[in-house]
Amino acid sequence: MTGVLIVTGAGRGIGAACARAGGGRGYKVCVNYNTSAGRAQTIADDIVKAGGQAIAVKADVTTEAGVKNLFETVDRELGTVTALVNNAGTILPQSRVEGCEAGALELLFKVNVISQFLCAREAIRRMSTKHGGSGGAIVNISSVHSRLGAPGLFVSYAATKGAIDTFTFGLGIEVASEGIRVNAVRPGLINTELHAIGGDSQRAQRFGSTVPIGREGEPKEIAEAVMWLLSDTASYVVGALVDVGGGR
Repeated sequence: MTGVLIVTGAGRGIGAACARAGGGRGYKVCVNYNTSAGRAQTIADDIVKAGGQAIAVKADVTTEAGVKNLFETVDRELGTVTALVNNAGTILPQSRVEGCEAGALELLFKVNVISQFLCAREAIRRMSTKHGGSGGAIVNISSVHSRLGAPGLFVSYAATKGAIDTFTFGLGIEVASEGIRVNAVRPGLINTELHAIGGDSQRAQRFGSTVPIGREGEPKEIAEAVMWLLSDTASYVVGALVDVGGGR
């Protein structure tokens, strides 16, 4: 089943790959961004050039106003959302826990956790048969760090993704009888710009050989797992945490 797809944080990395993959599968795609305007518009334009339908929408999904604007814009321009990829995320510079500061932690949890709650809420209000909707699917982007902990590096980031794992399982059960499937993908070491935000832009390349499969992953490999979970071929999958980490 295809329909209307929203991908948050879709201006780069995994989000961009998911938006492109969704366009290739016939979804009408909303490429959400907050700061990557040029890249988001390029992705939307590429989907349109390939014969699809897409729009780029600026919205800060950590805020009530931003999330409402995002979904209302999609309602007007593409139609009712049927698929959501909760991808927007960030990371703090590498640090042990004793180096954490409250302000940075608050922002981290807003981007990585609160945004997923708010976007899922708006999607459910439109998808749920309880509210007159026709169902849909939500895929949250978590991380293998939710079970590895990232000690000495990114415990704060890992903690946000642990929250997403619990959120996915609980929400999946909560809305399964209302025509909505909720699952998550947990990427491993993927070649994205997130590593630069963490302070080591070459981290994926340097540590790729330590992964059991022998290399780092690419965003499009995560996107393929996301597309499967959104599709009807995963119609009996609810509350699953799908690891895509090359064996880690």
